[in-house]
Amino acid sequence: MDQGENEVLTRTDRGTPCGELMRRYWQPAALSEELPAGGPPLPVRLLGEDLVMFRDGRGRPGLLGVHCSHRGADLSYGRLEDGGLRCIYHGWLYDIEGRCLDQPGEPGGGEHRDAIRQPAYPCREKSGVIFAYMGPGEPPLLPHYDWLTVPDDHVAPAKLFSECNYLQGNEGNIDIFHNNYLHFMKRDLSAMSETEVQGIRDRFGDVERVSGRGPSPGTERTHAQLLDLGIRICKVRRMDAERSYIRAATFVLPSMTVIPGGSINWHVPIDDTHHWKYIITFSREKALDKETATMRASEWAPAPDYRPLVGKANRYGQDRSLMQDQVYCGIDYPNPIQDLCVVEGAGRVQDRTNEHLVESDVPVVASRKVLMKAIRDVQEGIDPPHVIRDPEANRFPQIVATFGVIPSATPWQDHLEQLVSEGQGWQTLATR
Repeated sequence: MDQGENEVLTRTDRGTPCGELMRRYWQPAALSEELPAGGPPLPVRLLGEDLVMFRDGRGRPGLLGVHCSHRGADLSYGRLEDGGLRCIYHGWLYDIEGRCLDQPGEPGGGEHRDAIRQPAYPCREKSGVIFAYMGPGEPPLLPHYDWLTVPDDHVAPAKLFSECNYLQGNEGNIDIFHNNYLHFMKRDLSAMSETEVQGIRDRFGDVERVSGRGPSPGTERTHAQLLDLGIRICKVRRMDAERSYIRAATFVLPSMTVIPGGSINWHVPIDDTHHWKYIITFSREKALDKETATMRASEWAPAPDYRPLVGKANRYGQDRSLMQDQVYCGIDYPNPIQDLCVVEGAGRVQDRTNEHLVESDVPVVASRKVLMKAIRDVQEGIDPPHVIRDPEANRFPQIVATFGVIPSATPWQDHLEQLVSEGQGWQTLATR
C-alpha cells in the first residue's frame, strides 16, 4: 500500500473519501445507558464532528451540532425543556430535527426563527444502542442484523475507547490468524469436562504448553470469500487425514465484524486518531446478564468514559513472568485489552507502507479492496454495497460466524453454505 491509499482508507472527516463512505451507513453513536431518561445532554464526537445528543420530552434521541447557531455556545450545557434543548447563552430552543422553536429575547419569540436550522442527524435506538445517520438524502433502512431483531434484554452492548485509527481495530478483527498467538493461554484441563477438553484440543492443538511458535505452527491457512456486503473469512487447521477445524467470521461494510464464538465488533471513528470499539453479544433464546456476556467490561473499561483501566501508560498490565508457561502475550486481561495493545501499538494511524504482508493476510488485503471499491461507488454517485433501501432485502442469512470440526474432504465454503441454507450461519457464544 502506498501512502495515498493509506490516507484514503484512514481519513474520515467530512469531505474525505472514506468519511463520505462512512456517512452512507447508520453508525453507532452512543449506548442507550449513556443517555438515561431525564439525563443531561451528552457531548459526542463522531467522524471528526463535535455533536451533542439529548432526549426530547417524548424520550426520543436527537443529535445536533454542538455549537449553537446564534453565537456558538456549547449546547451540551443546555437546558432540557419545552420539547427540546435550550441554549443557556440566550435561550434559543432546538428540537431533535434542528428547528429553532424559540428565541425568547426577540419579539414574538423570533420573527425569523424558522429560517434557522441547527445541524441535525436522524437517530434510531435499538438493542441498547443509539444509531445516527450522518449522510446526505433520505436515510437508508437500519439493517435487520440478528442482534437488532431480538428483544433488548437479549442483547448486551459495551464499548471501549481506542487511541488509534478505526481501521487498525477493524483489521484486527479480520485478521483471525492472530488468535493462536495473542489470545492463547495454557488451559487447566483438569478443571474441564471431557467435552470441554476435546473442544479446546480441537481448537488449538497442543494446549498444555506455551510456545513462541504457538500451539499448532504451520498447520493453519486463512481464506477470504467475497460477499455482496463484505467478505467471509475462514481459518482452517487440518487436524488429521479425516478432520479439519475451522473458524469463520464475516466482515460487514463499513466496519463491523461478526466474530466466531464471540462478539460482534463495530469500530466507529471518533476522529482520525481515536475510535470506539462497540462490543455486542446477543442470544436469540433468552435474556442476558450484561456483565457476564460482555466479559465484565465495567471492570476494565467502566462508564462514563469507557476508557480502559490498563493501557499504554502501564503497558496494558503485561506481566512478563506469565509469558513463559501461562499467557502467550503476558497480558492476563480479556481479549479486547490484548487487542488494544497491538492495534494501538501500531501508532495513532498505522503506516501501512512499511508492512510485509504474507499468505495469512489475504483477508486483510481483500477487506481493503472492498473498502476502496465502496469508496469509488460513492465518488461515482451511487450507493455503496450494503446500503439497504428495499425492505425485502433487509435480511442477511449470508453472515456466518461459527467454528468446529468438519470432514477434511468437505470444502469449508460448502460447509458454510450448508449452515446458511439451514439458517445456522450466525452463531455467537451466547447462542451455543
